[in-house]
Amino acid sequence: MNGTAVTVETRPDGTLIIHPRGQLDADRAVELRRTIVHAVRRVRPLRLVVDLRNLHDLDAINVGTLAAACQLGDDHQVAVFLDYCCPTIAERLTAAGVPGYRLRHTAPAA
Repeated sequence: MNGTAVTVETRPDGTLIIHPRGQLDADRAVELRRTIVHAVRRVRPLRLVVDLRNLHDLDAINVGTLAAACQLGDDHQVAVFLDYCCPTIAERLTAAGVPGYRLRHTAPAA
């Protein structure tokens, strides 16, 4: 997906990894939401990982999208995990209702 803020890869074990990068704001919200919904509803991997290591910032719309992705995954028997988010984003996600066990490889707050 050249020129986009979101790329997708599939691992040999069937894990689907979504890589958002840069700053996800309202202009990019639709792209992330469509990618996640397509993955959960159509592809239906056993595990969906959203790798947040290359994300500079996340607005409220996309925080809500990631929180909803966890619930959507539960509805469709897809385990959703959010990896490598910074402490600030982890705090926002937790405040939005994302359970702590879904946040993996998160650096502790300084």
